Parts: sequence; C-alpha cells; structure tokens
Amino acid sequence: MSAADETTEFPTTDPSPADALRVELDERTDQLARSKAEFSNYQKRAKLQADLDRAYAVGGLAGDLLPVLDNFERALDAARGVEAAAPIVAGLELVHRQLLTALAKHGVEPIDAMGEPFDPNRHEALIQRAHADKPEGTVVAELSRGYRIGDRVLRPAKVAVSVAG
Repeated sequence: MSAADETTEFPTTDPSPADALRVELDERTDQLARSKAEFSNYQKRAKLQADLDRAYAVGGLAGDLLPVLDNFERALDAARGVEAAAPIVAGLELVHRQLLTALAKHGVEPIDAMGEPFDPNRHEALIQRAHADKPEGTVVAELSRGYRIGDRVLRPAKVAVSVAG
C-alpha cells in the first residue's frame, strides 16, 4: 500500500449554495429584527421627550408670572386691611383663584412648606428661628411661596427654619 492509499479522506464541508443562502437569510432576519427594535426604542424615546417638552414648555412663562403673582398677593393682603375695600377684595380674590387655577391647569403648583422638614431641593432657607414647639430643621415660616411644575422646582420656597434654642 502506498502512503496515498493510507490517508483517510474526510468529506468536504463546503456549504451548498442553499445552506449559504439560509445562513445569509438568518443574518439578514436578525439584522432586520434588531433594526426594528432600535427604531421602536427611538420612537418611544422621542415620544417621551416630546411629552416632557410639552409638559415643561409653560415653565418659562410661569417663571415670569410668579413675581407678578407675588405682587398681586401682596396688594390683596394690603387691601384686606381696608374695610371700605371689601367689594374690591372680593373681586381680587376671584381673580387670584382664577390665576392659580390657570397655572394649575398647566401643572404649576405651589410647594407646601409650612411645617415640613427643610428640603434644600424645594426650600431656600433665609433665616433660622429658635422654636420650642417644632423639631430642628422644620419650616416655621414661609417668606415667599415656591412653585413647581410636575416634579421640577420653578422657584424654591423662601423659608425660615427652626433651630434648637
């Protein structure tokens, strides 16, 4: 026997054209599925961003209106002290409620501060006051009302915070 006769022949593993096409089809199908998933995720992110943009779009206008609202509230408080101005005060209170309702309709809400624990994310401490009835770090006075839109703070509440005294 010759050396050539002793070698064992292995079957060739060359894929048939049909097998090659199946592999390519599987690769293209996988690629298409991935592209569809990426596009679907993109659409979801774009919709979420558009919703957030719409929700917070009023923030700039609301921020500009807050000082006007503050001055309106100061004028209303001053007018409440004048007995002869009672009919005017009633009208101003109606306008005040309408303004707060319009802001709330667009997600702008006042931040509750009185009696709450001081939170630097929602409150700005301007002064500290000794207060025997409240635990240390509690808001004991609201000097200027804060506002938020959704979960974002438009303007922190300016507050007095209790300290041990």
